[in-house]
Amino acid sequence: MSRVLVIGSDTQVSHEIGDALSAANLPMEFSVGHADALQRLRMRSFGVVITSPDSAVDEDLALLEEMRAIRPGVKCIVLARHSTPDEVIAALRARVFACFTPPFEPYDIANLVRRAASDSLWRDDIQILSARPGWVSVRVNCRILTAERLMTFAKELSAQLPEDTRQEMMQALREILLNAMEHGAAFNPEQVVEVTAIRTERSLVFYVRDPGAGFRLESLSHAASANPSNDPTAHIALREEEGMRPGGYGLLLAAGTVDELIYSEIGNEVLLIKYIDSASAAGSA
Repeated sequence: MSRVLVIGSDTQVSHEIGDALSAANLPMEFSVGHADALQRLRMRSFGVVITSPDSAVDEDLALLEEMRAIRPGVKCIVLARHSTPDEVIAALRARVFACFTPPFEPYDIANLVRRAASDSLWRDDIQILSARPGWVSVRVNCRILTAERLMTFAKELSAQLPEDTRQEMMQALREILLNAMEHGAAFNPEQVVEVTAIRTERSLVFYVRDPGAGFRLESLSHAASANPSNDPTAHIALREEEGMRPGGYGLLLAAGTVDELIYSEIGNEVLLIKYIDSASAAGSA
């Protein structure tokens, strides 16, 4: 398990993250700022660096370039005051491990950091196919950790949406993404899923394509959507028998939180569409 460096010893969020890491027996240190962080990296190895929540994304990316000149393999988790689509794309291109802006959830961030500290397969997990504000396409390896990383960037790309709209879309995307990785690729890290985020004036669209042979809705006995009305948990026992992860609510949750859920004929491609009130979106920016 590699050591973690937390930048920003005078911020509450940083201390809460540090406390959670210490409680998990993860070796970690605080630095008081960028110069101190670079000095510590020169003195000893750190596998993960968490930036200060008071910084800006462009400042963190400049720091990351300096850090990798010292420790090329370091993973960087960016905490920042705010983000723009251009900055999120720049973070993806810089192979930032994950990106967060307020409101921060220290426990969730610490949990991702803990998993990052023991992960050695991350570097090529997210490949950019096309990236510009309004249209971002990536290819991702089929690992749960990769899905969680991608969700941090997806959340930031949709930061200008009303909060309730954003939460609904992120919930739907996460479920569909995990379904694609599990059922389309059996969580085989050699397989990939393609994800595209498209923002129009009146909608947010996610397209997900997995490498599997597809499915027919009537064959999904492991999913909650196939349960008979008198037995809403019938799929749980079947999933346990087949050694599948807890869940099975993906299609049901996704269908209930987006405006349109459209599958291709064979079932290995899906569109998630959420219509947006332009006035509300502008007011939340």
